[in-house]
Amino acid sequence: MLQYFLKRLLSLGLSLVAASVIIFLALEVVPGDPASYMLGLNAQEDTLAALREELGLGGSILERYAAWAGGLLVGDFGTSYTYRTPVAGMIAERLWVSLPLAVYALVLSTLIAFPAGIWAASRRGSHADGAVMGVTQLGIAIPNFWFAMLMVLVFAINLRWFSAGGFPGWDAGFFAAMKALTLPAIALAMPQASILTRVMRSSLLDTLGEDFIRTARAKGLSKGQALWRHAVRNALIPVLTILGLQFSFLLAGAIIIENVFFLPGLGRLVFQSISARDLIVVESVVMLLVFAVIVVNFTVDMAYAWVDPRLRRRR
Repeated sequence: MLQYFLKRLLSLGLSLVAASVIIFLALEVVPGDPASYMLGLNAQEDTLAALREELGLGGSILERYAAWAGGLLVGDFGTSYTYRTPVAGMIAERLWVSLPLAVYALVLSTLIAFPAGIWAASRRGSHADGAVMGVTQLGIAIPNFWFAMLMVLVFAINLRWFSAGGFPGWDAGFFAAMKALTLPAIALAMPQASILTRVMRSSLLDTLGEDFIRTARAKGLSKGQALWRHAVRNALIPVLTILGLQFSFLLAGAIIIENVFFLPGLGRLVFQSISARDLIVVESVVMLLVFAVIVVNFTVDMAYAWVDPRLRRRR
């Protein structure tokens, strides 16, 4: 187990290094100069050169990458070109919106998907199974931003149960903050719940066809007892893997939803920074999201290997 852990840890480190290089180079080749954007088109060349030097844009690409990557290692994300404040403080402030939103959406998708997937698998081939599969297909096909706007129209404008956007902050109270995150969380959870429902149903159907389920039935267990005592637990292994991947997506993929609901999260920060050519913020936020995705996948992989020793031995 220790050898397997070290190999996966080495893979994680190499993935982070490769991701940092790709992110830095990708943003370096994007056309446009942050200094020219900040000073305007009629700025003098000496003024532009002085501002580039102040922003740390005067060195070579290798020097700038080394300075940026070295800062990331010690938690120094640099200073925003636009706001002239530390990027780490901006990220920490926005993370208190994006992280609860991702967790909220993941909880909602799990609470929907697990019962729906088990119910559909236990009634394979019935009208109920077909209905669940039809709804999940619709949930995957509908874009979440369109569903988000539909919910704003129904629940915020017509019924006035929720606000159309914005975030009051955690100082306004836990329930007020969670109420503001409810519609965005539902919009994010809908496609993920649809995917997870189908995975749960497929995994459970595969497990129900195994020999140990037939043995349990031969020993006198009813269909429901065999399902809940043996099949569900063994079907959860691939489902838990998908859950880890979904959390990574919910944390990193909420840019459109945060803009629809005007939430001051990481996604909206990235969008605003791209518009303002604030490359240091974009690089740092994207790198943080990549780090979260890789760490979550690493954790899920280790948990998967701990639950299923066959995977360790095979690797």
